[in-house]
Amino acid sequence: MKIYEDILETLKKEHRLRSIPESQHGLDLISNDYMGLGTSNTASASRLLQRDQTEHLRLERCLDALYGKRTLLMNSGYHANVGALSALSVPGTLIVSDKLIHASMIDGIRLGSGDTARFTHNDMTMLRKILAKKASQYKAVIIAVESVYSMDGDLAPLNELVEIKREYPNVLLYVDEAHAFGVFGNQGLGLSEELGLLSEIDIIIVTLGKATAGYGAFIATSETLHSYFINCARSFIFSTALPPSMIAWNAMMIEKLLGMEEERRQLNELSAWFRKEVEAITGRECQSRSQIIPIHAGSADKAIEMASALRDAGIDALPIRRPTVAAGTERLRLSLSAGMTKDDLIPVLAAMRYAIN
Repeated sequence: MKIYEDILETLKKEHRLRSIPESQHGLDLISNDYMGLGTSNTASASRLLQRDQTEHLRLERCLDALYGKRTLLMNSGYHANVGALSALSVPGTLIVSDKLIHASMIDGIRLGSGDTARFTHNDMTMLRKILAKKASQYKAVIIAVESVYSMDGDLAPLNELVEIKREYPNVLLYVDEAHAFGVFGNQGLGLSEELGLLSEIDIIIVTLGKATAGYGAFIATSETLHSYFINCARSFIFSTALPPSMIAWNAMMIEKLLGMEEERRQLNELSAWFRKEVEAITGRECQSRSQIIPIHAGSADKAIEMASALRDAGIDALPIRRPTVAAGTERLRLSLSAGMTKDDLIPVLAAMRYAIN
């Protein structure tokens, strides 16, 4: 996208264009390892100042090959969304977001200096109307969505979003795969992989603190935007990098996830079965199409009452209330795992019948 290429070109002309340095092994006058405790064990500086990049670069190159994009490690999903969206939101840009995107995405958009618009959750007709009216007024438009929404477990219509994006030369598609990574796709790369859309999505955000059982996140994007985020994403520039030991752990867990095809199949089947059972108990359609299954209570006190009934049955399920969800949509949010079986969940269904009735 030319607007971001122009910013990079300006930085280059002003001799301010930065890149991640290769590993350095001379006398260390770079890091903040003031007491000498962190040698070979911690970053003690941001990636732009970090002395040993071996583990970070190894993992990024592995992810590059998997996604067919350039990847950039970040310290968390929050860091990734706040840094990327605030950097993308410059004068001359419009960010159009689904109303149910995660708080980290909302915060990133608010920190930016571009214009914003929102569409009703998964309402492609409304999105089309916004773009038809406004897209031509901007140098760049970013559509920001999640692939799996964290509170309802429903899916973004990625195929239609890609079709819409193709209609506008200045539109980029930004997808947070936090709750899809590990669960969807042949290799667990997310809903984008499952639908064969990896090459069509311009910016993919993945957190490593959920299915990966690690810590951190990464952005998968184009060569231009990779360089742009290195230079303009403040949460990347001004945060101490994760220690090499954490990066090595993440790499090991990602490698394990890639081969868990059978576990993904089992989780998908278990989730589908459980959703139908929940529908039979509640008498209402479950919007979820994932391992995240909401049990709507309708009020904060009812959500607390339901959580208490499940807790008495030895089941942990916390009530979700404002500001995480809107008033009147309070719920329990149940997250299934490939390590569970129907036998594990039958007592949950029994406790739910009691709690709801």
